Amino acid sequence: MKRNLILAAGLVASLSACGGGGGLFNRDRPDEFAVSRAAPLVIPPDFALVPPAPGTPAAASVDSRTEAMQAMFGGPAQRSAAESATLSAAGRANAAAGIRSQAGDPGTQVVDKGATTRDIIAAPEGDGQNARAAVPQQ
Repeated sequence: MKRNLILAAGLVASLSACGGGGGLFNRDRPDEFAVSRAAPLVIPPDFALVPPAPGTPAAASVDSRTEAMQAMFGGPAQRSAAESATLSAAGRANAAAGIRSQAGDPGTQVVDKGATTRDIIAAPEGDGQNARAAVPQQ
């Protein structure tokens, strides 16, 4: 009897949240008759277009990659005086022309920095809050 009374009280309490206010039937809805159709989009004629001049390259022969690079980055910009001085101090004139193609070459000799450098490079990113130090056993 006591269990049924508790169950009934719980049922009444949970159903009381559904009452009042009208729920789904008493809410603001958009007026379906206030919707109007929009006119279709029309591309107006462009009378400023002229046919290409004889001897000019066709539009399809233009390199889209070059056009995209020009659009994104512009052309080669002038370097500032500070940037030019920094590059000159770094030895810009002494750099080998093909050094970038040789940097990742397996035949390039590099200095082995050891396991510590590899551990630092392979460390997970983060703010270091969960970092732990371990002393290696010797």
